[in-house]
Amino acid sequence: MASRERTGLTARQRRRLSRAVQYGVFAAAVIAVAALADWGRIADSFLRLDVAADMFPRVWTSFGNTVLYTLLAFVFGMLVGVPIALMRVSSLAAYRWFATVYVEVFRGLPALLVLFLVGFAVPQAFPGVTWPGGVYGQVAIGLGLTSSAYIAESVRAGIQAVPPGQVEAARSLGMSHTRTMITVVLPQALRIVVPPLTNELVLLTKDSSLVFVLGVTTATMELTKFARSELTSTANATPLLVGGLLYLLLTVPLSALARRLENKGDRR
Repeated sequence: MASRERTGLTARQRRRLSRAVQYGVFAAAVIAVAALADWGRIADSFLRLDVAADMFPRVWTSFGNTVLYTLLAFVFGMLVGVPIALMRVSSLAAYRWFATVYVEVFRGLPALLVLFLVGFAVPQAFPGVTWPGGVYGQVAIGLGLTSSAYIAESVRAGIQAVPPGQVEAARSLGMSHTRTMITVVLPQALRIVVPPLTNELVLLTKDSSLVFVLGVTTATMELTKFARSELTSTANATPLLVGGLLYLLLTVPLSALARRLENKGDRR
């Protein structure tokens, strides 16, 4: 009551005034930036329609490679990450130790370094080793190793989120520990971790831009490498904008799907 006597405004009116001031400051900042920007130079550097049109349809090859690299790395990450997650919650100390070291190592190493190790260090250390699928196999293994560590932690959290009563009921029916994990716990855990796994797909899509370290060709380059090569040949930044928009074409729907799944899980 005293605060109203000092200002003459109710709490609701003060909130509305605060929001109005914030909107006003934001609008003023946008207008100031728009007024100070050199739009002619921006359009000439980033919005050349003729340069953008010349990228098509060639850019679709790189777009497809980006999608393929992401899917291959995600599949490899799942194939490795799920067993690592099961080892993390195993009753055998040796399994837990190995899985813990694996997760800490590949979560701690940059994805670029892992790609370099897979593409160059391993073949030099073991001359007879050749990765199946060429660059595609190297990307699947290199990015997949890093991804598998994060997937393993997500799946482990999902396993531990399954109510213990589910395990006790399965064991009381005579199921072994392994069968209980595979048929009862793991299916429920995977449903729980679908949103973070979708976010991992988004991260892998962006990490596919690191493939350039392997020395890709025109047929195997991804979006970022293609945009950089077009930038060099045209001396114009429009290809970078086109590449960014195509990345958003992939990541925005995946992010929206992850949010929808999270909201659906919260309602449940």
